[in-house]
Amino acid sequence: MTVSRRQFFGASILALAAAGGGYYWLAGSPKQQTQTGRGRRRGSASSNNTPVPVLATAAALADVPVYLDGVGTVTPLNTVTVKPQVDGKLISVSFKEGEDVEKGQVLARIDPTTYQAQLDQAVAKKAQDEAQLANAKIDLVRYVKLAATNSATKQQADTQRAMVAQLEAQVNSDQGAIDNARAILAYTTIKAPISGRTGLRQVDEGNIVHASDANGIVVITQLKPIGVIFNLPQQQLQQVNDAFEKGALPVDALRSDTAAIIDHGKLTVIDNQVDQTTGTVKLKAEFPNAKLELWPGQFVNVRMLVNTLKQVVVVPTAAVQRGPDGAFVYLVTKDNTASVRKVDVTRQDDVQAVIGKGVAKDDRVVTTGFAQLSDGHRVTIATGPDGNPPTDAPATGGRRGRRGSGQASNGGSGGGATAPAGDQTNRNNSGTPRGGNGSRRSGSTANGATADEAAPSAPGTVPAPP
Repeated sequence: MTVSRRQFFGASILALAAAGGGYYWLAGSPKQQTQTGRGRRRGSASSNNTPVPVLATAAALADVPVYLDGVGTVTPLNTVTVKPQVDGKLISVSFKEGEDVEKGQVLARIDPTTYQAQLDQAVAKKAQDEAQLANAKIDLVRYVKLAATNSATKQQADTQRAMVAQLEAQVNSDQGAIDNARAILAYTTIKAPISGRTGLRQVDEGNIVHASDANGIVVITQLKPIGVIFNLPQQQLQQVNDAFEKGALPVDALRSDTAAIIDHGKLTVIDNQVDQTTGTVKLKAEFPNAKLELWPGQFVNVRMLVNTLKQVVVVPTAAVQRGPDGAFVYLVTKDNTASVRKVDVTRQDDVQAVIGKGVAKDDRVVTTGFAQLSDGHRVTIATGPDGNPPTDAPATGGRRGRRGSGQASNGGSGGGATAPAGDQTNRNNSGTPRGGNGSRRSGSTANGATADEAAPSAPGTVPAPP
C-alpha cells in the first residue's frame, strides 16, 4: 500500500514537471515575457511622456509681395534689315561686324555716277524751261500793251498768258525731277536707320547690289532698351489689368539657372486678345539693359509685382503640413506641448506661407521634427551641433515605439533595443542544440528580441521544481 502511494506520488510529480516544461517552452520564459511587456510599456510611455526634439519659429507680421511668374523671350524693340534702295556696285563698306552704330551713320556706298548724271540732266532741263518762261513773260507784257491800244488783238494776249502758265508748270515739274534725282543719288549712301548693333555682313565690297535683294547688307538690332515678351494664364488677366490701371507694374528678369535678377523693367503692353490655343495672354515689358545682359532670342524667367499684402501673418513654408482635412500646423504651447491647428493658407512659395487664419503673431510653429510628433505630445526645442535638428531620433519613444510594438508580430523592428543580425547568427552557430522551436525563436529574436531573450533552454529540458 505504501509502495503504491509512493509510485502514484512520483508519477504525479513527473507529470506536473512535464506539463510545466511544455508550458515554459510554448509560452516563453517569464523573463522574456517580462522583457516584451516592458518593451511595449516603454514604447507606449515614451510616445506619451518623452519630449520630441523639434525646431520651432515664431509667426511674424510682414509685407508680402505678390508676384506673377512666367517664362519670356527677349525681343528687341527695333530690328532693321538694311537693304539698298538703288541698284549699283558696292564701292565701300564703312562698318565692322558687331559694331555699335548710331542713327544716320554711314554704313556703305554705292557707285553714284549714273545717278549724279541723272540729277545734272534734271537741273539742266529746269534751267532751259526757266529761260523760256522768262521770254514768255516779256512777250506777255508786250501783248498786253498792244491790246490796250488796239494794236494787237486780245486773243494774242490771252494766248501768251496761257503760254506763261504752261512754262511755269514745266519749271515746277523740272524741280520735282531734280528732287527725285537728288533723292535717288542720296540712296547711294547707305546710312543706319536706327541706333543699335550690327550683325554679320551679308555682302562684300565690290558686289553688285539690287533693291530687290532679300538678305540686304546687314541687320541692325536695338539692344538698349530691350523688350521681353512673356505669357500669363487668362485667369490672371483681370488681376493684371486692375493693377496696370493704377500705374506701371515693375517686372524682373531672372536667370533660369540661379534665379538671380538680371535687370529691372516695367510692363508696357498687354495684348488685346487671348490666345485660344493656349489660353494665355501676351505681355511685353521693357528693360534698360544697361549691362547688355539681355540678348535677343534669350529665354528668361519673369516675375511681375501686381500687389503687396500689408502686415500679414507669415510662417516658414516647412511649417505647413497637409492632411485629409486640409492644411495644418503644429503650435508649441506655453507648456511645451504640440497642438494641431488648422490654417487657411492664402499664398505660399518656397520660403514662406501667408496664413489667413489659424495662427497669430508670435505663435510658435514647428518647422522640423514631424516624424515623431502628434497632437498633445510634449516637445523640446533643440538643435544639433551644426544648428540643425538631430538626424537620429531616440531608439525608444514617440511613434517609433508604437510602430515597433505593432509590427513585432509581423517580423518588423521591435520597440526595444534590437540585437544585431550578426550576433544572432553567431548564436545559431555556437553549437547549442536548438531543434525546430529553437530556430523559430532565433528568427523572432532577429526581428526585435534582446540578447537575453535569444538564449532559451534546450528543447526537452525540464526546470527543476522549487
